[in-house]
Amino acid sequence: MLVFKFGGASVKDAAGIANLALIVKKHAAEPLLIVVSAMGKTTNALEDLTRAYVNQQDNVHQLYDGIKQYHYQVLHELFDDAHPVFDEVANTFVEIDWMLEDEPHDSYDFIYDQIVSIGELLSSRIVNAYLVHAGQLSRWLDVRGYIHTDNNYREGLVDWNKTCASIQKDLPALLENSIIVTQGFLGGTSENFTTTLGREGSDYTASIFAACLNAQSVTTWKDVPGILNADPKLFTDTVKFDELSYTEAIEMTYYGASVIHPKTIKPLYNAGIPLLVKSFNDPDAAGTKISQTGKTHFDKAVIIIKQNQVLLSVSAKDYSFVSESQMSQIYSLFAKNHVKINVLQTSALSLSVCIDWVEERFEKLLLELRENFNVKYNNRLSLITLRHYQYSLLKELVEGKIVLLEQTSRNTAQVVVAG
Repeated sequence: MLVFKFGGASVKDAAGIANLALIVKKHAAEPLLIVVSAMGKTTNALEDLTRAYVNQQDNVHQLYDGIKQYHYQVLHELFDDAHPVFDEVANTFVEIDWMLEDEPHDSYDFIYDQIVSIGELLSSRIVNAYLVHAGQLSRWLDVRGYIHTDNNYREGLVDWNKTCASIQKDLPALLENSIIVTQGFLGGTSENFTTTLGREGSDYTASIFAACLNAQSVTTWKDVPGILNADPKLFTDTVKFDELSYTEAIEMTYYGASVIHPKTIKPLYNAGIPLLVKSFNDPDAAGTKISQTGKTHFDKAVIIIKQNQVLLSVSAKDYSFVSESQMSQIYSLFAKNHVKINVLQTSALSLSVCIDWVEERFEKLLLELRENFNVKYNNRLSLITLRHYQYSLLKELVEGKIVLLEQTSRNTAQVVVAG
């Protein structure tokens, strides 16, 4: 039994969905579960719509109409106007229609999940309909009835026992008769509300299904030939890794490598299931294999650059040392506001952290920190992380930039820079 995950770039248009069907056709003889991300940049567009709705901006319906037109354009290129998928897509959009009719009353994170989740519901409907149209026995599955989470919106915590029980109860029999197409990134609460598993969480969804079903492997289809040592959009001399160990993959995702979601590896490691990262443009190529026996040492450094970062420095108001109890208080506020720390450094009088810029969470964190501490911050920064680094390369990457924080260990160097 195989699990495939197709990212947004692979289903961004009609040609991409047709290509997906060709890849699936090659594996039609095997039980197959397909996890689909939102099409193209739909998640970004839905995030813009969420912000506009919460802030009651004038362009709400303009943004919403753009999202609709994009999906209907793809539908018209794939199907004739009488195809039932048009009704399925229209009924999915109704979930947003109902919400936009009222003024926002719930928390931002709750509203975010109810709106942004529509992207995967739409894409999976369209992909499933096209597979059936192309002659495949395919069945659409609502993931929210199988991946059960708590009420931690935008970072849903999976109830593994309940999730695996649901998956193991229904899916083996379904997979004997058809391909299953479902959504990445989403979960459901006991009150039947939608949660998301964290940005780019479709890889994690695939690994959850694979672990619960004891799959042979998970393949995530990307617009790159495999896992590279650096982002090819930023560097021209990248190299592909043919294999990686689970440990190295976890380290890379922890530091911000965007090819795989950080939570993806653990379920696969525990179950001993390999992860393949392959190109949907060259599906017969080997790609990268992540497994227990994969490579852990490299001649070329791994370069990870995270943009849109904030460097935050916290100090006591009475000019005293930052004690362990104060650090505990500071950490608790980060946890409460669901703000992840990418780099941490302490001095006698301050604690400095580098975090992702997420405006609504940052503003709440800042307000609470300032009740008891002095806070300074710089934004619009970049975090450069080097695994298996050489100092010459580190020097080259920071040349012409202002270094605000630097931290090195045996295998990893991290630098926060402006400019």
